[in-house]
Amino acid sequence: MEKKIASNKILWIFAIGQLGWSILSGIISNWLVFFFQPTTDEIAHGQTAYIPQGLFLGLTAIGLITAVGRVFDAVTDPLIAGKSDRLRHRLGRRIPFMRIAALPFGVITVLLFTSPINESENAVNMIALFVCAMLFYLCMTAYCTPYNALIPELGRTQNARINLSTYISVTYFFGTAVAYLVPNIAAFFMTGLTPDEALQHFGGQAEMTSRFGETITQQIISGDFTVYSNYADAYRITIGILAAVAVICMFIPAFLIDENKYADTTPTETPAFKSLAATFKNKDFRTFVLSDILYWVALTLFQTGLSFYITVLMGLEATWTFPLFAIMTAMSLVCYAPVNILAKKLGKKKLISFAFMFFAVTFLVTGFAGIIPIPPVAYGIMVAVLASVPMAILGILPQAVVADISESDKITTGESRQGMFYAARTFAFKMGQSVAMLLFTSIATINKEVPIGEAGYGLGYRLTAFIATALCLLGGFVFFRYNEKGVIAKISKTTDKTED
Repeated sequence: MEKKIASNKILWIFAIGQLGWSILSGIISNWLVFFFQPTTDEIAHGQTAYIPQGLFLGLTAIGLITAVGRVFDAVTDPLIAGKSDRLRHRLGRRIPFMRIAALPFGVITVLLFTSPINESENAVNMIALFVCAMLFYLCMTAYCTPYNALIPELGRTQNARINLSTYISVTYFFGTAVAYLVPNIAAFFMTGLTPDEALQHFGGQAEMTSRFGETITQQIISGDFTVYSNYADAYRITIGILAAVAVICMFIPAFLIDENKYADTTPTETPAFKSLAATFKNKDFRTFVLSDILYWVALTLFQTGLSFYITVLMGLEATWTFPLFAIMTAMSLVCYAPVNILAKKLGKKKLISFAFMFFAVTFLVTGFAGIIPIPPVAYGIMVAVLASVPMAILGILPQAVVADISESDKITTGESRQGMFYAARTFAFKMGQSVAMLLFTSIATINKEVPIGEAGYGLGYRLTAFIATALCLLGGFVFFRYNEKGVIAKISKTTDKTED
């Protein structure tokens, strides 16, 4: 049966699913460590340190759990992709996974923040957190890997592919933005203690903690510091509400899109890891993945170091981190429409190669922060605006490139393995992120003890920006070897035959 070309309406319905899972992913990325490894200030406000806070082999409990979760997440990607590619079901190969995984994905996100024992540093809470974290990453893979595999199926023409990549980039941005609002929404559910209740809550310990030159006792009495009776519960209520919204969003494409109308639902017969090996035999895909790993190592170095570049190198207050991040993402959104138009006219390869080089310039400029005599705020805005351009390009087009390669490979081999291509890409960039975290945490310690104003202050952070520069340049040169003309020609030739 001839498959229909998905309309823009269908593409937007599909993109709503990304809005849902990006909310859940953003909640975990931004607030899991914040919730389980609270600062002294957050504990003073009423939060509880539910899991052990000490170090084990140089790692915190929450750090170890998230690291193991990431590895588990990467390993399950090809397993789920293989099962999805081989699935025989009346609804198709992807939709059944999305329908089954959406609700558990949302429920597990809420359970991650619900400790069974309401006391500090309890080992049972740590075990529960570990189990829930593994289930979270499993559910995320079970939804997102089949979801991504539908991208080349729904975007069967070059224009549709670029449009779809743009739409899901927009919904991803908004989903991440919603996740950033967790503390703002939680504030509406928090119940503050009266000054007398707060002082009774602390006992004599309030005198031991000072903030801005005053003890907490003094701040409570003056009304400048509030202690909440339900701090953790307010976060849990908020996360529960957002998770419900996210699940509804994830259900929308799972129930409103008929996969059989738009996608090739013929299952492959190749086992998962054999299929993964076959995927990496594709020369164009290997080129793309190598450049993608270099990009993600560089980007993760930059994103992890952003707050340090702002506070240490530029000398701004930490409160400037969010406004500058907001400028960067807002400007990036403004660039989405031009990127969409230019990609159709110039092709994806030229824009992505340009983005690599532009990002390298951005990282280089960041590395010289505090050395070039420009006012710190102006310097921060300049870096944010520079970063927005390559972020827009690399936020949209790589997904479309994977779709091109997987479609071309399907024509060559006769096997429809879109799920495995996206899983292989995900596996690779997650490994890149892990490498970046190891690099950053090690290099950032260089000259860490040097006081402000002395030679070498902030050298470790500066080096991470320069390393990101080199990696981005290398990634651009690697991607320049990608044979876009050959891939597109193969797809176009088959499309022309189909139309004839």
